Amino acid sequence: MDSDKIQLEGMRFYGFHGVESAEQLLGQVFVVDLEILCDLSASAISDDISDTINYSEVYASVRDIVQGTPQNLIERVAHNIAERVLGDFCAVSVRVNVKKPNVSMQNGILDHAGVEIFRERKI
Repeated sequence: MDSDKIQLEGMRFYGFHGVESAEQLLGQVFVVDLEILCDLSASAISDDISDTINYSEVYASVRDIVQGTPQNLIERVAHNIAERVLGDFCAVSVRVNVKKPNVSMQNGILDHAGVEIFRERKI
């Protein structure tokens, strides 16, 4: 298979993840980027959405996780997203990037804190 990819970048959701009690009480914005490796050859030929991964359905799945049950770590949030994408869609692998753009860091200034994970479908 070629390296076909679906990319969803800059998805923004409000969630309540974090180890600090204020993070779980007040919440904050999370930014999620996805790169889904899959075979797009059938949909490229047919021009039919049933032959590909529906971006709206992926977006809704990510939204449900980020806006859902609070987790302590964004590592867990990223893992849950990867597992859902691999479990619900015909993805070969997925790269998930979760960022906290408004992170509070004692004695520090930064654009965001984030994690990136890569998971492959188990054969």
